[in-house]
Amino acid sequence: MTVWPFLIVRVVSNPCSNALQKWLASQGVPSSAQLLLVHLGLSLVTLPLLLRDSLTIRTPEFWGWCGLSATLAVGANWLIIEALRRYDLSLLGPINAFKPVVSLFPGWVLLGEPLGLLAASGILLVLTGSLLLTPRTKPGQRSQALLGDRGVQLRFLALILSAGEAVTLKRAIRLADPLTVFASWCLLGLLILLPITLRRLLRNGPSLMGPNPKRQSMAALGLVTTTGLMQSCTLITLAAFPVGAALALYQTSSILTVLLGHAVFQEPHLHRRLGGAMVMAAGAALLVLQAG
Repeated sequence: MTVWPFLIVRVVSNPCSNALQKWLASQGVPSSAQLLLVHLGLSLVTLPLLLRDSLTIRTPEFWGWCGLSATLAVGANWLIIEALRRYDLSLLGPINAFKPVVSLFPGWVLLGEPLGLLAASGILLVLTGSLLLTPRTKPGQRSQALLGDRGVQLRFLALILSAGEAVTLKRAIRLADPLTVFASWCLLGLLILLPITLRRLLRNGPSLMGPNPKRQSMAALGLVTTTGLMQSCTLITLAAFPVGAALALYQTSSILTVLLGHAVFQEPHLHRRLGGAMVMAAGAALLVLQAG
């Protein structure tokens, strides 16, 4: 079975998921509620996958890696939603191109994946493209303008966590098939989120949604669907590619993220951000060649 259709679905579903997260956040839906609804919905769908085999055949090592990946995913997605609440989708999406750069070192140490000249060239292009994302300022101030924003800072923290998540997922995939890892990730994420959300309900009242729950329910269903497609296809492609290569391939979604930010949220600087995203995607492509 070829992995490329799953890669395409992953590339398309990720920016759609981010756009839905941003819209729900703008409607007053808390980050914890978004995450709980996603993991609850996906757990209900994937529970039969866990029951298909006896859970006793899974080793403590498997559950350890899955638990760590779920913890990192909850933290990363929480930070992503908070970043999207504060800043433009079309800027925060391309920043994700730094993820394969962040993942190179742990991928090399923990998984034995190679580094080389092409990887260095890819990193340079990613850095150059990131400078194109910011408005023209005085010399030397572009990086300050980018890194000084709170939303961008949260996105970089999320990037570090999600890069670590990719490495831990790869370790879990070596111990079980991708769909079993996916089902375990969904359930463990739900177990992490339940006490957090229960505390919020006791403090703020019974509603998980914002002021217009009926209007938001379809968007929440779309978020569950796009996140499920994204994560399951992530695991399938991680099983076929090294971590650095898989994360680099995902960066082509940043171009769609810029277009969605402009079309849905009327975000500015379309041409500059589109150009920056393309340069960063080219850097990611070099990381693919390095991994190959």
